Amino acid sequence: MHSIQAYLIVFLGAGVGGALRHSGNVGASRVMGSGFPWGTLTVNVAGSLLMGLLAGWFALRADPGQHWRLFLTTGLLGGFTTFSAFCLDVNLLQERGDLGISLLYTAASVCVGLAGVFFGLWVMRAVS
Repeated sequence: MHSIQAYLIVFLGAGVGGALRHSGNVGASRVMGSGFPWGTLTVNVAGSLLMGLLAGWFALRADPGQHWRLFLTTGLLGGFTTFSAFCLDVNLLQERGDLGISLLYTAASVCVGLAGVFFGLWVMRAVS
């Protein structure tokens, strides 16, 4: 399904998820302070738990249809945290028996992602 409707469904879900992520970050900062990224940790763990629950529900209990899958997983949880999608990808690779690929994907995601942030900051500092 690559219709404009599918993109709009993801767009709406991502907006809701992003607003929820912001609320989680603000709330955690107010409650626990800003010395540690409690908001991000909480959002990532909650998003991963929700992704597991939804994936399990869709696979084992009910098929709500592609529109709901797109809204809830790609949209809502994608806007809330892409870490949840990453965790589901790692799990799916392991369930297929691709442990080596799963470990490589995990290491590459973390290391290359961190390198990208550091490099991007370095570039902007160098040109500023």
